[in-house]
Amino acid sequence: MAGGGRTSARSRIKPAADANDIDDSPRNAKRNLKARKDRSRDHNYIRIFDVNLKVMLGMSAFAFLVILFLIRHLVNPAEEARRPRVVTPFPAPKVMDLPQFQGEHRESLYWGTYRPHVYLGIRARTPQSLIAGLMWIAVKDGRYLMRHVCQDSDELSTYGWTHHNGRDFGHQVLVDQDLMLTTSFLKSKVDGCGYGGDWAVRIDVQSKQSKWNEDTTHLFFYMADEDGNALSLSRDFDIHEDSILVSGSRMDVGGWQLHLKSMQNNLEVHFAGFKTNHIHNLSDLVQQNLGSQARKFGRLQLSDTSDDSPNILVFQISAQIPFKIDIAFVSGNVSQSSRVEERVRSLTGTILTGQLREKQREFDAKYEKSFNLADMIDSESLNVGKAALGNLLGGIGYFYGQSKISLPRDPNPGDHDNLISYWPAELYTAVPSRPFFPRGFLWDEGFHQLLIWRWDVHICLDIIGHWLDLMNVDGWIPREQILGAEALSKVPEEFVPQHPTNGNPPTLFLVLREITHSLKEKRFDATESEEISSFLERAFVRLEAWFQWFNTTQLGKDRSSYYWHGRDSTTTRELNAKTLSSGLDDYPRASHPSEDERHLDLRCWMYLAADCMHSIAELFDKDNKPRKDYGTTAKQLSDFEILNQMHFDYAYGAYFDFGNHTEKVRLSWKEKKVGHNYATRELVRAVLERPELRLVPHVGYVSLFPFMGKLIPPGSWILEKQLDLISNQSILWTDYGLRSLAKTSSLYMKRNTEHDPPYWRGPIWMNFNYLILSALHHYSNEDGPYRDRARAIYNDLRGNLIRNVVLNYHQTGFLWEQYDQKKGKGKGTRPFTGWTSLVVLIMAEAYGET
Repeated sequence: MAGGGRTSARSRIKPAADANDIDDSPRNAKRNLKARKDRSRDHNYIRIFDVNLKVMLGMSAFAFLVILFLIRHLVNPAEEARRPRVVTPFPAPKVMDLPQFQGEHRESLYWGTYRPHVYLGIRARTPQSLIAGLMWIAVKDGRYLMRHVCQDSDELSTYGWTHHNGRDFGHQVLVDQDLMLTTSFLKSKVDGCGYGGDWAVRIDVQSKQSKWNEDTTHLFFYMADEDGNALSLSRDFDIHEDSILVSGSRMDVGGWQLHLKSMQNNLEVHFAGFKTNHIHNLSDLVQQNLGSQARKFGRLQLSDTSDDSPNILVFQISAQIPFKIDIAFVSGNVSQSSRVEERVRSLTGTILTGQLREKQREFDAKYEKSFNLADMIDSESLNVGKAALGNLLGGIGYFYGQSKISLPRDPNPGDHDNLISYWPAELYTAVPSRPFFPRGFLWDEGFHQLLIWRWDVHICLDIIGHWLDLMNVDGWIPREQILGAEALSKVPEEFVPQHPTNGNPPTLFLVLREITHSLKEKRFDATESEEISSFLERAFVRLEAWFQWFNTTQLGKDRSSYYWHGRDSTTTRELNAKTLSSGLDDYPRASHPSEDERHLDLRCWMYLAADCMHSIAELFDKDNKPRKDYGTTAKQLSDFEILNQMHFDYAYGAYFDFGNHTEKVRLSWKEKKVGHNYATRELVRAVLERPELRLVPHVGYVSLFPFMGKLIPPGSWILEKQLDLISNQSILWTDYGLRSLAKTSSLYMKRNTEHDPPYWRGPIWMNFNYLILSALHHYSNEDGPYRDRARAIYNDLRGNLIRNVVLNYHQTGFLWEQYDQKKGKGKGTRPFTGWTSLVVLIMAEAYGET
């Protein structure tokens, strides 16, 4: 994230005292559950002689069931009544309980690289899992540095999955100084496997410069049990004989073993065992152990000691560069040593090499089939597209925990927000950025799924289903999901609470509309069509509630108007009060937040939602009048005349927000006294004229929402005005993509506070450039006077975007959060293979036309 001091819609990464420090405060204390005791007994009884024992047992069992029934139906409703609505789950069958998400589907996705915040992390899709991961020691300026958690301060030249299919295969390249590591992941399901199957990791260590060959490198591979189950260390480890490092047993996978194999003769292996619930502090534990050994004995190796009954075992594998190791995890029936040896052989050595090559060929073939890119772009762009998709899929994570919800403040002065915990929930989701945002963001996810559904619609539906099951009884979904200790360790406390009055753009409707349209066009096979129909039917009641939440809580004063709630009307330090819930953070809105605001982007999001709901409703019940209302709502929100009356400025030829606004606002330095009359300065907001209700004259992404929504008739002169805005170099056009805010805006590239540099005030963002390209593509295929011009602008913009993203990738090794509007240089966080991965769809010209 560009600008460490910025408060954005994304929570900032937690600052650390040292580049390798991780917050070690316990976050996830278990609740003490109190069992309810039977408070009374009836001591009156009738003596019955000669009683049949079976009859008595039967009556006792029946009475027990009656008591359970009464407890469930009399006590639980009382508890439910006391539970705040905001943390009450939506009262409908869960989407993820559908049969299509059970059985083979569930097991096939059980294991994966579902810990995106670490350079290599493996876990299962279960709340308390076995987890595995990789660390290594880098040397920089004579200092030893531990690598484990993805962070920008590590200054890796590049890292990311160049190939990943989201299921059973991935290949990643990491370059750290002169050290190059490649990590490959493979899953296998054979007879005798435990639930979810076996898996293997290959780690290949090379030097970029031959002079570093024969230097010793230290890798650390660990296994940890989040359930606290003790792991058994293999004391007689011999890489050429008995290759078992560690073993154990769990309810989900049965017995299991971890094996290490290598063709190297010079491997040196040491270990350390720990007993702790704070697995997110593992980097610290390893560094403390190494530091202690170095001080005592002057050597950089683990202590070869362990706590009693350790639930974490870390293995240090040291060897001279170059070297290669294979790590195999086998589970289930591990009692027959000959069968286990056969399974380990199939996951290591030359057999593993062959399987990895075959998986890579399959990935390449599926990539070409899914996106039809072979004849459209050059080989360099093709490889960048594969890396974008691979890192998006490889960044999918599984999280479990409870969101922190901020209830309205107590009116008493000085009271802090009242925090309450959401119910324990799981989330399977893609993430925007592994080092900075390794967790779920609601509005990002809709853009992620535009790509993922085209690759694997089953994974896409699984992810959307998890998100919808997070909905509360009011139809609200927390926009940022910070679940579990590992996720919490990356976020400062003040940014953890979620606010139930604030929404987030309902971008999941983008992908649901595309899937629904493709279903109607019969682009899926029979099985897929049936599963998608079942999904949409089960999800419909939740989508209705989500729509109604927006349609009631975000309504404006005027009919068919909406505004984002949550802006601070009392701010004295912001140049323009942020609109975090919109996702566009510091994009200019009315200078004085009020209930009179009309937000153009939210109105267009509501049109998208209503149109999608209408399309889904048509699949199931065309005669149900309440569902027909979605068509009526979509028609109202797409009414061109009403849209123009509420948001169009005929003088500018542009669409704008409406609100209580003045352009004459600035930040000024003001001196203030602190402490013992110590003078300091701060930037404060100064308003130089009285605001008035008016259109807010800032041209940018928000202005183009009616264009992106294809709400402008192809023959309208207003369409020509939008093409003028887009193609004018003095307004939005650059050689690298479209600016987020026009150069003519009074807030163009202006800081919003002393510590908040411009975010959505000029830089180029891929998600909206994709939507603008989609609209240009649409209008270039519609009959009308501006068809040829739309096509010409489309071709130029598409070429600029692809060229700049590919160039930056080759120059820096990363895809970026945003791009500089002056020179096209990558900015913000990296790698950012969330919505920047939409470059793949831009290459493929895949816009989901409906």
